[in-house]
Amino acid sequence: MDDSIFVVSTPGMEDITAREIAELNLAHGRAAKQIRGGVEFTGGLADVCRANLWLRTASRVLVRLGGFYAAAFSELRKKASRLPWERYLRPGQPVALRATCRKSKLYHSDAVVERVLGAIADRLGAPAPLDIGDDEEADQPAQLVVVRLSNNRCTISIDASGALLHRRGYRLATAKAPLRETLAAGMVLASGWDGRAPLLDPFCGSGTIPIEAALWARNIAPGKTRRFAFMDWPDFAPEVWAETVAAAIAAEYPVAQQDAAPLLLASDRDAGAIRAAEGNAARAGVAGDIAFTCQAVSAIAPPAGPGWVITNPPYGVRVSVNKDLRNLYAQFGNVLRAQCPEWRVTFLSSDLSLIRQTRLPVNTSRVWVNGGLRVRVAQGVVEGL
Repeated sequence: MDDSIFVVSTPGMEDITAREIAELNLAHGRAAKQIRGGVEFTGGLADVCRANLWLRTASRVLVRLGGFYAAAFSELRKKASRLPWERYLRPGQPVALRATCRKSKLYHSDAVVERVLGAIADRLGAPAPLDIGDDEEADQPAQLVVVRLSNNRCTISIDASGALLHRRGYRLATAKAPLRETLAAGMVLASGWDGRAPLLDPFCGSGTIPIEAALWARNIAPGKTRRFAFMDWPDFAPEVWAETVAAAIAAEYPVAQQDAAPLLLASDRDAGAIRAAEGNAARAGVAGDIAFTCQAVSAIAPPAGPGWVITNPPYGVRVSVNKDLRNLYAQFGNVLRAQCPEWRVTFLSSDLSLIRQTRLPVNTSRVWVNGGLRVRVAQGVVEGL
């Protein structure tokens, strides 16, 4: 039986996530609908598994349990108790319940949570303990139930992911102001990188961008080594998941067998960041794919010919409070014009004035959110001196 599946992604990145869904054929040729904050499509449990395994830019995967009109708390509990909770929960299983209410008669979120918990108990015959921690960064969070009331229309969803999908499992060591893996993957996909040309990250930090680029170029599924919430659902079939992962591993491209393995160059002036990046790359299984160097941006020496620069320079918000970064951005632009003419460039910054300091001809219309901060995705082609 097919369900309505909602893939949560960073606001502004919905089109990239939708492209991933189409390329994976998760919607089986049917249209996927982009909504603010995600993409919705129809699929089965196998598609839920593949979405968690393969999607690089998604934050989590939700399965719509049901939707109905509710203008009274008694109505909410009665209708919610008719939903097939037994497909996703066992009697007495703890749950984390997140409710939002907008323009509805039922505007008290705590009361909504109480009625939905009651509905689960009515359906399964046992109370569902409420996990009040609801830590989305935990390694194994309680099963999350998402309730949304808008204009008296209630939608209830079950989280299929568990820990957020950016938690690939390889980034144990971090540098200052780390970039989430999902945003790094989004930068790589948004840049139009072909997976073969040289790619340079001169502000690599803990190495997230080149690691995500290597994973994509090698066709390595980002979720192959981690655990997901759907693995605790009553109808989960471990043998089917094992076959799905085995097929994904068989589809990987070993470096030695690639026709033209891409040259991935990553550097940072912070020696500690480079050590962290090397450790992260080793855990991700792509240590041999990336050349890490401890050096300033002024020292980069990329190969001749076309390539891509994809990077996340300091914004001056977290790592350099009260420090003027205008000179760094101006130098970044000068170095690219001298060393990377005709290369494509994609970088993030929260400050338009800093972007302008590069004097690079970039488009800044795309806006994402990085750790609660609005950032612009600057993209263009480097003009030579």
